[in-house]
Amino acid sequence: MSDTITIALDAMGGDHAPGIVLKGAEIALQRHPGVRYLLFGAQDEVRPLLAKLPSLGEAVTLFHTSEVVADDAKPSLALRAGRPSSMKLAIDAVADGRADGVVSAGNTGALMAMAKSALKMLPGIDRPAIASFFPTQRGESVMLDLGANVECDAENLVQFALMGDVFARTILGLVEPTVGLLNVGAEDLKGNDAVRAASARLRLAMTPTQFYGFIEGDDIAAGTVDVVVTDGFTGNIAVKTAEGTIKLFSEFLEAAFRHSLLARIGYLFARGALKKLQMRCDPRRYNGAMFLGLGGIAVKSHGSTDAFGFANAISVAIDMKVNGFLDKIRVELARLSEARSMPQPAAL
Repeated sequence: MSDTITIALDAMGGDHAPGIVLKGAEIALQRHPGVRYLLFGAQDEVRPLLAKLPSLGEAVTLFHTSEVVADDAKPSLALRAGRPSSMKLAIDAVADGRADGVVSAGNTGALMAMAKSALKMLPGIDRPAIASFFPTQRGESVMLDLGANVECDAENLVQFALMGDVFARTILGLVEPTVGLLNVGAEDLKGNDAVRAASARLRLAMTPTQFYGFIEGDDIAAGTVDVVVTDGFTGNIAVKTAEGTIKLFSEFLEAAFRHSLLARIGYLFARGALKKLQMRCDPRRYNGAMFLGLGGIAVKSHGSTDAFGFANAISVAIDMKVNGFLDKIRVELARLSEARSMPQPAAL
């Protein structure tokens, strides 16, 4: 990296903070040696941990605060009273240009509210969307929204499609990613008014996206499209259902191999393949949900993740900066605005 990248870390956010935050930052530093961190948290808890990680200590600037946003704090209350908190100070570091992105495993609602207030929205985007990777039969896809917006209109869904398209091209490296709208059926008449209206607008080719059409729930894991677009209510249920199904399958598989002596012997032969399967489905590999639509880079780590998962969340923020995600999405938004200002063909 030609320019030094600086990431602001909320050291006190998450179930196992600050330990996993620091260990995760050290893992990420091994992957990205040029990165520097601004660490916000209680120095009496952070400094003893830093002393055990000398290589990380050289890459960190610590800013003390004893204030922490509680996991159960309401976003509105956290926004009003959270200014000296580790989460708010980390976000402010991005807002004032001292950091290129922020990563936190803390309260999702509070992080969204504070980030939206401090970083503002990109021109042409009404609401931020939570996006994350999803493993599929064809590789990886991106899915949004995963919980930021319970209710969405057609305009929101079109904007999500545009942001997901740019993310897939920028971060996943896809040349022409396909975009699908999650629906209760593939037929044009299926779904609510917002989904049908968004589909009609995306089919008009007023955006640079390669619109596939409607997809159903089983298309997500199949990898039918590269970008899955839905409202936050549906998206959050879908991803939590997938996570629970993976956990259930793992427990069933483990129980099956313990069932008998022959099963245990079979496990010895299948151990290598099972390890590959475990790595492929490991939710820590996909940790790091992005808040797309903001005027800065903000990444939410799962609150219960370990150091490996938190390191992956940091890597997501770094990748977004290295690949110029914000600049590219501004260009695409400008193209969309220009397309909308052009005369539309008369209806037949």
